Amino acid sequence: MREQIFKLLFRTEFNDPAEMEEQAEFFFDSGDMTVTEKDREYITGKCSRILENIEEIDRTLDDKLEGWTVSRLPKVELAILRLGTYEILYDDSVPTGVAINEAVELGKKFGEDGSGAFINGVLAGISGKERSKRSSSDREEKASRPGSASGGSVSERKGETYITRRI
Repeated sequence: MREQIFKLLFRTEFNDPAEMEEQAEFFFDSGDMTVTEKDREYITGKCSRILENIEEIDRTLDDKLEGWTVSRLPKVELAILRLGTYEILYDDSVPTGVAINEAVELGKKFGEDGSGAFINGVLAGISGKERSKRSSSDREEKASRPGSASGGSVSERKGETYITRRI
């Protein structure tokens, strides 16, 4: 479904926001895929949530891009980075390592040569910043709860990908 979210999000670059509901209808009715109503709601809902947070997502990307700005990025890579950044910052149901790995795979499939490595570098920077922010707040929260058990997951880099493991 992540691929469908990316494809729908990509359309936002070429259509007026007021047209996106109609574009979503075209997208799902194109005959290229079969999705259940539940999947359709998930895809459009996640795309809508990304668009609701687009300003913060783009600011975060601009902070991490070296030698680039959001406005100069190729549209495919931009859509993938927005999806990955959203999942890292806002979607707790997606582990950071999974968000990065899936974005890298989308970049390899749909982007230019080297997109996977570029996407990996940008999202790794964002995840490092987010991980630092979360670990500080987690430590403060755990410190305020006596006897609380630790738990969660850790993402670590293996070559060009990230591996997430439970701790």
